[in-house]
Order: sequence, then structure tokens, then C-alpha cells
Amino acid sequence: MENYDAIIIGAGHNGLVTGAYLAKTGKKVLILERRSSVGGIAATEEIFPGFRYSTCAHLAGSFSSEIIAELELQKHGLKILPLDPLLFAPALEGNSLLVPRDPAKIVEEIGRHSKADAEQYPLFCALINELAAFLRNLNSLALPDGTSPGSFNLAHLVKVGFRFRRLGKKEMYEFMRILPMSVADLLNEWFESETLKSAIAASGIVNSFVGPRAQGTAYAFLHNLSGQSNGAFRTAGFVSGGINQLPQALARSAQQYGAEIRAGVEVAAIATKNGAATGVFLANGDEISAKIVISNADVKRTLLNLVEPTYLDPHFLLQVRNIRSRGTVAKINFALDSLPNFMPAAGNAAAARLGGIIHIGPTLDYLERAADDAKYGRFSQQPFLEITIPSVIDPSLAPAGKHVMSVWMQSAPYHLREKNWHEQREALGDSVASVIDSYAPGFKNSILHRQVVTPLDLEQTFGVTGGHLDHAELGLDQIFFMRPVPGWAGYGTPIENLYLCGSGTHPGGGVTGLPGSYAAKKILKSWPHGK
Repeated sequence: MENYDAIIIGAGHNGLVTGAYLAKTGKKVLILERRSSVGGIAATEEIFPGFRYSTCAHLAGSFSSEIIAELELQKHGLKILPLDPLLFAPALEGNSLLVPRDPAKIVEEIGRHSKADAEQYPLFCALINELAAFLRNLNSLALPDGTSPGSFNLAHLVKVGFRFRRLGKKEMYEFMRILPMSVADLLNEWFESETLKSAIAASGIVNSFVGPRAQGTAYAFLHNLSGQSNGAFRTAGFVSGGINQLPQALARSAQQYGAEIRAGVEVAAIATKNGAATGVFLANGDEISAKIVISNADVKRTLLNLVEPTYLDPHFLLQVRNIRSRGTVAKINFALDSLPNFMPAAGNAAAARLGGIIHIGPTLDYLERAADDAKYGRFSQQPFLEITIPSVIDPSLAPAGKHVMSVWMQSAPYHLREKNWHEQREALGDSVASVIDSYAPGFKNSILHRQVVTPLDLEQTFGVTGGHLDHAELGLDQIFFMRPVPGWAGYGTPIENLYLCGSGTHPGGGVTGLPGSYAAKKILKSWPHGK
């Protein structure tokens, strides 16, 4: 029987990060991937001849710069292409918002919509940047878990407490006040322009089941800015050659340190003996043993499907079943004959606006109504759309003169009340195309091909329970020491030598690599004695 120090289930970006760090210390690591290539949700595929799509996740500029440096990912081919501009929010009335990369020019652009907002914006950014920076420090705190009583790092806690005091009395108060707020309430305190508020609010509800008026969306907003950001806007960039070049670089790094990666290999179960993980059983019946097993699959799939339930306490199992992981986004990938002409810009002026995030969701009310549709079991006919056209920045992704468009459509619930996704897939694609066409007349005529990926497809293709890309919502009751469940935030599980490293663990989702990095550090610190 084959034997390893560590087996990692799933070669998504977090699993690869964990594997690379373990291999870097000399551990014998095996990474197993069910799909034919590494990457998980960070996939790039040629769905139609000549058109290469980031089939699922499409932005990766928030990936940890520390991980990039420590694993030498640039040496292994990773190149992040900046968004330019950061965001373009077209408006049916013609008063669109363009957020340039240059911070000095952002205020000027906001002033076209509201002089008062232009004055407020630098003050808002100063506060938000300070709070987001503190959240980064807080996220790095070693959290307790049920495998190690007293595992809370007191020295680290004192250090974070000292940094909290350094925020200043006003900022300390604001952090505690803002964290549980809705992002809508936060923005209403600062700004009057609906166009600006809705564009900023998107970072608080992306991949979420709720709208901007839900409590805790202000925390999600800060969380999504705690990586790379420019004031109130994300600066997440494209990966040159497609987002799959990120996991490819991670894989090359892990292999350089000695890790072995096998794709097209499905894990059927986690082997256990006397309450401890001892390896994995593959779908073909083979068994591979290891000192520890680490799952990059989502928490529910790991603990409800891969583990024998008799090894887990009924109360713990109930907590796992109650993790909210309600998928609510769909992905539509278009092959385009030409660039869309969003009103009022046209021609070259339009192209200059399309190198970043294109935001469709003009008001807070619009975003809230779209979320309401999902709550009642139907996909929104007027959804919030996050659109990118990466071929504007990276022409290698499409034939000359053609383009690929990536659209995240929010408010498409995993569970439809009246019909199913097999019946509604094309209707959803038609609806999204119509919404874009209303902002960019003639868009439908430019479509050469279309791929519609429903929440059910996300679950079946990428293995995320409920189609939720973050594995679990970033709700106030599912963060910090309560992620994935209360008392188990330290990446361990009730099964000895079985760990978790996916987006359902602290500090949460997004293509950051942080859960994988923190899990590796925790695992190395608590490596089985004598092994």
C-alpha cells in the first residue's frame, strides 16, 4: 500500500497552497483531484473553438501577495493583469459611473454625480482602509478548535489588542459599530448618489443570498476589501492566460518542493481507524494511507459524505448540516463577435471602459429586489450582474477581433420553487442577455456562442455543495471562531489527523489562498508527535 505524510483531497487553489507549504518543509505530500485538471473553481476551458473562458471564478487579484512571494509563484508563470478601469457602472439614463485606477481621478468622477459625495469619499476611504487593514490582522489570529484545548494564542491576542487600540478611540468604536451593520445603512450614512452606493455595495453582497439591507453585509464588504483594494473598490485583477494559470503556478511550486499531484482521481471515502484518519479510499477501490488527511472539499461534502457518520457526535453533525451554503449565483460565458457598446459611450470610448468590472445594478433598491426574488425561489429577471471582458486586457483568450465575456448573475437560487434548472437554464441565459442588451443595444446580435452554468451545474461540475462558491455564507454567525462551526475554527475536526483547508474555513471565501495557508501553518504546528 502507498504511504504518505499527507494526502490532500482536492487540487483547488487552497488545497494546492496547503500542499505546497507542507512539501516545502519536507513532508511527503499527495494531492488528489477528481477533475481532469487542477484548479477547482479557478478553471480556464476552451468551451468553443478559439475562445478560452475562466469558466467559474474570473478574478484573482485578491490572492495573497505573501503567498505569491513565499511560494515564488511569479517564477512559476503567474502574472496578474490589473483592472483598467476598476469599475464601470452603465446607466440607462446615460449618467454612468466610471471608476479609474488613479485614486486622484476617482474623486473627480464622483463629483460629476454629487459634489457632496466627492468631498465625503476620501474620508470614507481613509476609515474603510484602516478598518480593512485591521481585519487583515484579525484574520491572521490563531483561532481555537476542539482538537487543542487552550489553543488560542494569548500572545497573538495581546498583539492584536494592541493594534486595535492603535486604531484610535473613534476608529475602535466605528469598527465595532460597522461590523454588524448592513452595507446599505453604512453607505446611506456617507453618500447620496444611488449609482455610487450601489456600485460600492456590490462588494458586500457578491456570492451572497442576501441583499444590501441584510445585517452583516458591512462585514462582508470589509472582508472583500481586506485583500487588494483601492479605497472603496476592489482591485482584483485578471490572470494572464486565464485564471487557471494561478493553480497551475501553485501546482508547479508544490511539485518543485516534492509534492505529487494526481488528476482524474476521485476520493470515495476517508479511511479511519480508532477515531483517527489513516488515509483515503479511491473510487476504483484502491486505498492510500497517510499520517494526516486534509480536505479542500467543502465542509458538508467532507464530513457528511466522505466520513463514516458513526465517528462524529450527533450534535456536531447537526451543526454541519445547518451550515448555510445556499448557492445563489449563475455563470454565463459569452463568445462575442464585437465589444458591446454601453450607453452613452460608443466605439473607442466604449472600449476604454471595458477593461475592469462592469457593474449592472443601478440602485440599492434594485439590488434588494433582485435578492428578494431568490428568497422566494425564483431567479431574478432584473438581476445584479458582475461582468468582465478579460480579452480586452488579454487578447490571447479569443480569436483576433473577437471577445470572451464572463457574467456572474446574482439572485439565481439553487432551489427553484416551481421548476428545475434543467428547464430554466436557457430561460436564465435569455434573461441575462436581455438585461445586458438594454444597457448595450445590439449586444444580442454580437453573441456567437453562450454557456449557461446554473447553481446546480456549479455543484455537479465543481463539487461545491448547494452551488455555493464560498462553501458557506459570510454571515455574522459563520465567521471567525464560528467558521465552519462554533469551536472548530482551527482547521481540525473531531476525527484525529483529519483537517480542513477550503473556503468554508476561516477566514472565508474568495480566491485568496488564505484558508490554505493558515491551515498549513496550523497543521505543521500540531504535526503528530513522533511522525
